[in-house]
Amino acid sequence: MTLTQLEYIVALDAHRNFARAAAHCFVTQPTLSMQIRKLEDELGIVLFDRNKKPVSPTSIGAQVIAEAHSTLASLQKIREVVHQHTDEIAGRLRMGMIPTLSPYLLPRLLPKLAKKYPKIDFEIEELVSEQLVEKLHQEQLDIGVWVANRREPDLVHTPLFYEKFLIYLPEGHPYPKSSIALQQLDMNHIWLLKEGHCFRDQVEKICGNFAQSHQQINFLSGSLETLKKMVDQHYGFTLLPELAVRELSAEQRENIREFRNIQPLREISLTYHKRFPREKLIRITKQEIQESIPPELLNEERGKVIPWK
Repeated sequence: MTLTQLEYIVALDAHRNFARAAAHCFVTQPTLSMQIRKLEDELGIVLFDRNKKPVSPTSIGAQVIAEAHSTLASLQKIREVVHQHTDEIAGRLRMGMIPTLSPYLLPRLLPKLAKKYPKIDFEIEELVSEQLVEKLHQEQLDIGVWVANRREPDLVHTPLFYEKFLIYLPEGHPYPKSSIALQQLDMNHIWLLKEGHCFRDQVEKICGNFAQSHQQINFLSGSLETLKKMVDQHYGFTLLPELAVRELSAEQRENIREFRNIQPLREISLTYHKRFPREKLIRITKQEIQESIPPELLNEERGKVIPWK
């Protein structure tokens, strides 16, 4: 049994396709298939049911793959401990980020990180909150950047910054030019992200229950950019986080309004597993994120943080 074979079965489990798993491992499909077959022969078991489409692990195979994940994670930790001891900023950083943040933060952040830390290989995955939490618990991610205002066993949270929730209206809307009271908004015409996004849960806490509202078009999106385009077509309104608003054109920003009497915020945090050994990498990532955003977003006193769970 070799580490390479363990990497191959983990890759096949992730991709459920021999060709894609081989491409991920930078080997030919026959090489990957042969090595997995050799491991099965050595163990005397069948790890994958090849008759199913997509390929899936057998019951015993799933248990072996779980142990392979653990073994490979332990090996990675050994490398990270060595990097920590030698004070070298190198290795791999696996980062998860929620989709209501990544399009607006990553373009500010990644060019700086790549230039300042050329020996770090960044693996970044866009995930909704529950997926991000699950991968952090399974130690398939090193850090997560999300709205982490809830306690999670074995996970450590550190606040990064605070974004306002702002109202985005269509051109020619009938609302005042100043701030808008919550009661003035017609909830029959609000565009929402689909369930599973923490941003949607927070919008519901701000604006109330939509069960009694009547919408002629019930469209649930996974993208804030899509909701913005719906508003741009002169129908309905939505709420946007502050970094997204800074991406709007000057004309679009004319249709942004703050809430009257309240200023809801979301707290963006950096989260990592308590067993993640590279404290210096955590500090660097936090610093680089905070230096990548407008400084006023560091101020929690600008409003009230809205929980999502």
